[in-house]
Amino acid sequence: MKGICYLTGAGPGNIGLVTLKAQQCIAEADVLVYDALSSAELLTWTKSDCEQIDVGKRAKCHKMRQEEINQLLVDKVREGKVVVRLKGGDPMIFGRGGEEAAALAEAGLKFEIIPGISSAFAGPTYAGIPLTHREYGAQLTLFSGHEAEGKTEGGVDYEALAKTPGTKVFLMGVARIRDICANLMQHGATPETPIALTRWASTGRQKTLTGTLATIADLVEEHNFKAPAVGVIGNIIKEMEKITWHEDRPLHGKRIVVTRSQEQASGLVNELTALGADVLELPVLRIVDPEDKRDFAELVASAHTYDWLVFSSTNGVRRFFDGFFSIYKDARSIGGVKIAVVGPGTQQAVEEYRFAADLVPEKHIAEGLVDAFKDEHDIENQTILWVRPKNARSVITDGLNEQRAIVDECVAYSIEAETSDPTGAAERFRSEGADLVTFTSSSTARFFHDLDLPWPDGCKAASIGPITSAKLNELGKTDIVEAEDHNIEGLVKTIVETLS
Repeated sequence: MKGICYLTGAGPGNIGLVTLKAQQCIAEADVLVYDALSSAELLTWTKSDCEQIDVGKRAKCHKMRQEEINQLLVDKVREGKVVVRLKGGDPMIFGRGGEEAAALAEAGLKFEIIPGISSAFAGPTYAGIPLTHREYGAQLTLFSGHEAEGKTEGGVDYEALAKTPGTKVFLMGVARIRDICANLMQHGATPETPIALTRWASTGRQKTLTGTLATIADLVEEHNFKAPAVGVIGNIIKEMEKITWHEDRPLHGKRIVVTRSQEQASGLVNELTALGADVLELPVLRIVDPEDKRDFAELVASAHTYDWLVFSSTNGVRRFFDGFFSIYKDARSIGGVKIAVVGPGTQQAVEEYRFAADLVPEKHIAEGLVDAFKDEHDIENQTILWVRPKNARSVITDGLNEQRAIVDECVAYSIEAETSDPTGAAERFRSEGADLVTFTSSSTARFFHDLDLPWPDGCKAASIGPITSAKLNELGKTDIVEAEDHNIEGLVKTIVETLS
């Protein structure tokens, strides 16, 4: 039997808190069975032919009953598939992972359990609440705030819980918060006992609400505070005043859309996330191989015969050098060719392959590169290979030809519209809106416009440079902020200045 099921913890929501083991299993899965609470970005780690099944487990909204999920796992493993059952937090902490493991064991099938970081621990930590502290006792109690209707055994003993010293943490309790607090106070808990609820812990949507056992239920209703949330009860909550860190960052509470392709988005996403933003990855385009692969390969192979290589995008750099090193095993095979790049981002991509750029213009656009050649180099009768995408503007070819250079064009990739919504970001944008949408090229502007999504009131467009801004204006966008430095760092700086 080759089949196996990995009962896998997806962590509390922040994709950086997923274990390496979980990432490896997701990448190798034939079948991915996931909950509504799993980070949507995890779905992009799968193989292209992975079968993805949304069982949608969330309070009062189950797409599939637990018994059906158990049977689904058994059936898929019996087919010899590598199955990953992705569960929010840790599969064995109020996640019914034990029931699924028992079903697989009873069927005589192989399984492994991959622990995850539970929101029971990540939520308080991200809210600035230490769960253990020598000044507040050495005991920690974890309980479920949700109990099945009609349950008579194994329920929460509120009488014992109210008398238990130390800190108490509960999950799945927002809907029953009034009953939970009433039961604790009825059995002797002090009404002034502090309580904190942290929603969407560890993500850019995180929000913490504090009160007491006597007041928190009214505050939940007043603020329309919804699940999923983790609750902490105890005097240890006072430490929040000293060590709150996640919700103090400059972009916290701001929803920002990143429209770059999935293979390009990580740098911008990581920077915005680190600043506290709730980032929606909505790739509007994808990078695909050039139509004429033979011509591309031949031009790459002959790169050493040129005087200059010109790169106008990081995608072109990576496509070129991946092709180059598939042909040549020695970097010296590139000969004495000089390298020109359009800006520091492209320069950094070149340096990742241990090459240096000989020309980087001060103005990081195609026109700036043409001007830099004119001001700094005599390229008359010199041969230049421009590595570019299909349908690129002809500015570089025309400008260098005017300087009497001999320019060949190497089409390294094409840009196509991304028609799927792999992370569900388009639906979230449609229903929840955003504070700002980022555009890193005129192509992202055009393809986003083609999605025909409603533009929220007050939402700004952040442009990486004048060419992108011109396209946004052409498409009817007026509330545009433009990066002073036309690169990712400049774009992030502008976003922070605009939103914070």
